[in-house]
Amino acid sequence: MENGIDENGNSDGRLNNYAFASVLAASMISAVFGYVIAVMSGVLVFVKEDLHINDLQVQLLAGMLHICALPGCMAAGRTSDYKGRRVTIILSCIIFSLGSILMAYGPSYLIVMIGNCILGVAVGFALIIAPLYSAEISPPSYRGFLTSLPELSINIGLLFGYVSNFVFEKLSLKLGWRIMVVLPVLPSLCLIILMLKLVESPRWLVMQGRVGQARKVLLLISNTREEAEQRLKEIKGDVGINEKCIQDIVEVPKKTRSGAGALKELFCKPSPPVRRILIAAIGVHAFLQIGGIGAILLYGPRIFERTGITNKSKLMLTTVGIGATKVIFSFISIFFLDKVGRRVLFVVSAGGMVVTFLGLGICMTIMEYSSENAVWPISFTIVVIYILVAFMTIGIGPATWVYSAEILPLRFRAQGLAVCVTVNRITNVIVLTGFISVYKKITMGGTFFLFAAINVLAFWFYCTLPETKGRSLEDMETVFGKKSQLEIQTKPHSNK
Repeated sequence: MENGIDENGNSDGRLNNYAFASVLAASMISAVFGYVIAVMSGVLVFVKEDLHINDLQVQLLAGMLHICALPGCMAAGRTSDYKGRRVTIILSCIIFSLGSILMAYGPSYLIVMIGNCILGVAVGFALIIAPLYSAEISPPSYRGFLTSLPELSINIGLLFGYVSNFVFEKLSLKLGWRIMVVLPVLPSLCLIILMLKLVESPRWLVMQGRVGQARKVLLLISNTREEAEQRLKEIKGDVGINEKCIQDIVEVPKKTRSGAGALKELFCKPSPPVRRILIAAIGVHAFLQIGGIGAILLYGPRIFERTGITNKSKLMLTTVGIGATKVIFSFISIFFLDKVGRRVLFVVSAGGMVVTFLGLGICMTIMEYSSENAVWPISFTIVVIYILVAFMTIGIGPATWVYSAEILPLRFRAQGLAVCVTVNRITNVIVLTGFISVYKKITMGGTFFLFAAINVLAFWFYCTLPETKGRSLEDMETVFGKKSQLEIQTKPHSNK
């Protein structure tokens, strides 16, 4: 420990209030995203009845929200490198507002679909920029806590979405779902005002050669001047600026400023540590979605309906329980990420999901082959789904975003994260658009057994990941390089 700073850039252990406020404000965009995802579970039920559409059109409407997130992800990665993290958050708020207004107006399926697609682009922006900004603002000792705030905000948004379904379901059919989808406009406008007052990411400022501005930001989000200077030194080294340089404005290559060529470097000739980072970052996002939680969140009312709950008000109320479970356990998880570490939470979470999906599969299979109208499957399914959501929310949910945002090196962090989230959205679209068709082919119970098998694979994958808690962002290639070097040393050498 030197000048109150340890080798990983941690200071006296206090949480910096300005860093906390900045991340908390930026996390509002995640809350808007969570609200949109949750409210769609009810909106799909009401839109189907109001616009007289079939199951295929419902699946398409659900899927297009996530399909349109794909170009949104890639555009967000380039925009955040070119124009900055703060501007990208503001732009995502504007897109959310436009999509919400158009969808609420929607007199026809076509207009609703167009508004839904615009919302999808905004979803892509929100998924990238909130964890990216949070990771780059946070000090190493609190990065798990602060970078998980967007995930907590998503879950708070989910809860509000489910509550909105329950409350506005009581209005007329044509009015209720339209109020549900227009509500995100208000927090989006509030966040635009807030972001005009908050700081830019110091790492992005250094990438632009604006070292003096980055120093001022780091003094605000660090507890001591020594901590700020240590973090600045590490960032300059990562960007390729001489660590002893004291100029406020430094000329950096255009390629560094705009992020040009980042994807080529990431995929064409990555070093062994970077290759392992890429596999880890993409892998955690893929398993997050193919593990089945998206289907539970979106089609929760339909799953509960299969157990015998037919009253719409009761269906919406059971989904409120899902939202409340996610908020409670995501709040708990933010204190565990920096204490027990990312890998432990990944492993425990995946193990719990295997057991709960097996329980759901057995329950649904018994129901599908039973002629009796028993009451117990309703209570059992509700309780087990809440436990399933709790296991996912305390580990895989927040840890995926924290882990992927922190392990990617600065020179391609934004666009690398965009690739990860693109994989996230593609796998999510596959699950959401195929869920109804799959369970009609192999039964609901069979579908849950399939999700259990996928989570067994996820459990094995998470066991192979290196731990990153307490390490600086600039130190991640070293963390992953240790495993790569160990693999090289343990390979058998042929005798010549």
